[in-house]
Amino acid sequence: MLMDIFSSFDEQNGNFLGVGLVMWFSGVFFMVFFASCFWWGTSRASSVLDLVSSFVYSQVLRGRGKLLGGFASFVCSLMIFLLSFNLSGLFPYVFSSTSHLVVTFVMGSVLWLSLILSSSFYSLSSFIAVFLPVGAPGILNPFWVLVETVSLSVRPITLSVRLAANMGAGHIVLCLLGSYLSSGFFLYSFSAVGVLLVVGVFYFVFEIGVCLIQAYIFFLLLNLYGDEHC
Repeated sequence: MLMDIFSSFDEQNGNFLGVGLVMWFSGVFFMVFFASCFWWGTSRASSVLDLVSSFVYSQVLRGRGKLLGGFASFVCSLMIFLLSFNLSGLFPYVFSSTSHLVVTFVMGSVLWLSLILSSSFYSLSSFIAVFLPVGAPGILNPFWVLVETVSLSVRPITLSVRLAANMGAGHIVLCLLGSYLSSGFFLYSFSAVGVLLVVGVFYFVFEIGVCLIQAYIFFLLLNLYGDEHC
């Protein structure tokens, strides 16, 4: 039983889907399901995945990310992964991993650090030159280096906090609406219950859009960071 609305973000809150084995199974299920095109025929799910893959590939091929070997395939898999876990969190009693700051921060930090290390190993001089824009006045050079360093350092935070905050806030609002609606059948009038039901349905549809948009923003920022690879 949940003691408060924030208990929904605790994967060990005692519900049957909070068990670690079930969580691992759910993750493996999505991986197997999305790779099922190797032994299944074309289906609607495969058509949707093909549509997402073609869109992601077209976005990557427009920039310099296409010069990175395997970058397009990686961000395509990442996009499908984020979409799957964002949308799966809308199902009852399913723990949303992307609403946890630990998960998103580790994922964003690893991806950001991978691009930094790859760029520095490929061309250290070009990587260092990024901190000082061309044509900047000499007196402003220390200031520009400081600004670029801070801008580069906060990137994993912008990647992780944005995703976790939007997913977490949406789940809290849905939890509040669900609790008020469930108690409203016994306490409120039919008109109040009808208003709550309409608001709940509207916000649920809105939250689906938020899940899609946040996955796309995470991919888009990572793609922009890949364009800056030396």
